[in-house]
Amino acid sequence: MKTLVICSGGLDSVSLAHCVADAGDLSRLVSFDYGQRHRKELSFAASCAARLNVPHHIIDMRGIGSALTGSALTDDLDVPDGHYAEDTMRITVVPNRNAIMLTVAFGIAAAQGDSVVATAVHGGDHFIYPDCRPAFTQAFNTMQQAALDGYADVQLSTPFVHRSKADIVIAGAQVNMPFADTWSCYKGGAHHCGRCGTCVERREAFDLAAVADPTRYDDPDFWRQAIADRKGA
Repeated sequence: MKTLVICSGGLDSVSLAHCVADAGDLSRLVSFDYGQRHRKELSFAASCAARLNVPHHIIDMRGIGSALTGSALTDDLDVPDGHYAEDTMRITVVPNRNAIMLTVAFGIAAAQGDSVVATAVHGGDHFIYPDCRPAFTQAFNTMQQAALDGYADVQLSTPFVHRSKADIVIAGAQVNMPFADTWSCYKGGAHHCGRCGTCVERREAFDLAAVADPTRYDDPDFWRQAIADRKGA
């Protein structure tokens, strides 16, 4: 199964790329520059493609991204600290981002003769991001069958959609994925901040998975308080 993996350069998508490559199915990586403040992650996606020896397509969506205003990932807004599942993290939503990216990825897959588009949406995304939920991914796959009917047969693969980020860490460890060569932080500093929602979720995932976390965090202990605050809410 020739599989295109959408790869941001983050822990989830790079782990997925390595899992697909380990199965012998990886055909290419596709990444998107939508004007995100933390676009440094794209260099980690490029490194992943080079490491796995597959083509890497970086799609310039900055013109579209500039119109998708109101998110801390694209606008000059502060990225909040705290647990990923806090209501305050909704400010990191980029409207319809995954739907747009998947549509482009399906077009590339059809043009390049790939049979699968794989994305690393997971159970922890469901609270904040509507276009990461099973109802969306199932409906999107159905829509694409109609969109490409008679031209190509491309299926959507979401192997982590009902799994946790800790499960992803375990899956990555099983294929010797280099976790240090991924970027998650929404703040885009020299190191992971350790305080934003995705840093807290990343640190928690390694702990739950009982896998050593090689990531350098500016505040390596904040995650424990963020989780305690969440449980006490």
